Amino acid sequence: MAAVAVFVGASVVQVQGHASGALHVERAAAKGSARDPVSRRPTIAAAFTRESFGPGETATLALFGRARDVTVRLFRVGDAIGPLAQRDAMRGEQVGPDRHYDRLAPARVIHLGLGSGWASGLYFAELTAPGDRVGYAPFVLAPRRLGSHRIAVVLPTQTWQAYNFRDDDHDGVGNTWYASPEIATAALHRPYEDRGVPAHYRIYDEPFLRWLARNRYAVDYLSDAELRTTTGRTLAAGYELLIFPGHHEYVTAPELRAVTGFRNRGGNLAFLSANNFFRKITLDRGVMTIVGQWRKLGRPEAALIGVQYFSSGPVTSSGSSWIVRGGAASESLFRYTGLVPGSAFGSGGIEADRIAPSSPPGVEVVAEIPHVLGDGRKAQMTIYRASSGATVFAAGAFSLAASVWQPPVQQLMINLIEDLSPGTPPPDVGAGAPGG
Repeated sequence: MAAVAVFVGASVVQVQGHASGALHVERAAAKGSARDPVSRRPTIAAAFTRESFGPGETATLALFGRARDVTVRLFRVGDAIGPLAQRDAMRGEQVGPDRHYDRLAPARVIHLGLGSGWASGLYFAELTAPGDRVGYAPFVLAPRRLGSHRIAVVLPTQTWQAYNFRDDDHDGVGNTWYASPEIATAALHRPYEDRGVPAHYRIYDEPFLRWLARNRYAVDYLSDAELRTTTGRTLAAGYELLIFPGHHEYVTAPELRAVTGFRNRGGNLAFLSANNFFRKITLDRGVMTIVGQWRKLGRPEAALIGVQYFSSGPVTSSGSSWIVRGGAASESLFRYTGLVPGSAFGSGGIEADRIAPSSPPGVEVVAEIPHVLGDGRKAQMTIYRASSGATVFAAGAFSLAASVWQPPVQQLMINLIEDLSPGTPPPDVGAGAPGG
């Protein structure tokens, strides 16, 4: 018999497989609702056939619905003024020409040439048609070679799809383990709900991408696909720092091995959210299968990250502030911010991490969110230095990346990047200060 953890609505459950094929479900700890209300605005469903492509390649966009008089445009996510107001929209700077199609149907594949000189980043196709129909399909443009810049920002393409409740087979149930205890799989290459926008993108992902662009940081962008197909040695040869800005909950064994190997060779890590590297998945022909918690498989995430997930609250929560604690690491991290021990900054919550028995020796708590879930427990922001010389930072709650436009957090982020990637040129701070 094989046990696998899956989700039902707002609850985590343990599913035990039996030879008869029946499922025995045991309810476990409750978790905040994973699904927002779904956009009902008219759309055109499409998705790229890979998580990422390289400069100069031809990207393939698959259609999942019918439409007439369609215009397709490609955009790169970058600088923009103010928060993104709508959860079912993406924005960016257009790259390449408009492309027009009289008629599109399911299973139609569009081939889109990508510029050989385009910068690495998060890109998306925007499809529009009469009747206010709009659809989005994101993809990562990876660098031509790993290590084109000293920093890589890793986007959680697998976790995005785990939280995609789209009903692919139209049976009334979303095709993800979050929707039903009968489901243990989710496909990687399918449209997202909300007109094709990953869940919570406007809160957890776009603010940090805009901030990097506004401050003109030169970084590589990677998807989970790049981590699945590389090694710690290759990553360490190319990068000083890997930044995981979003919710990076679901990872494969090759990813965990590569990132751990990167740290073990002196590579620095920064986790700007929480509940990272929590669950193991396998991947076969574009379909993810959930296996279980890494800590129950002998690989506790705190051994890598410094902290690990312990609980969550409602996604409607506005969060609470981190409170600075003293210590040598705090002094460095919070320099020039005006923050001192006892000062409050940012806003975090929803999912929370804390140190564990498996945390590395010498891990230092630099800030905490007291009563993060209203029950006296604390979310902990930490830093530790590994025996390899690597430094690993963890925010400990959703989401430091979402708070990056607040002045103290902006300076904290500048300090963190400066310390963990000294080979990276400083940002254009004057460009990054206003207009978050």
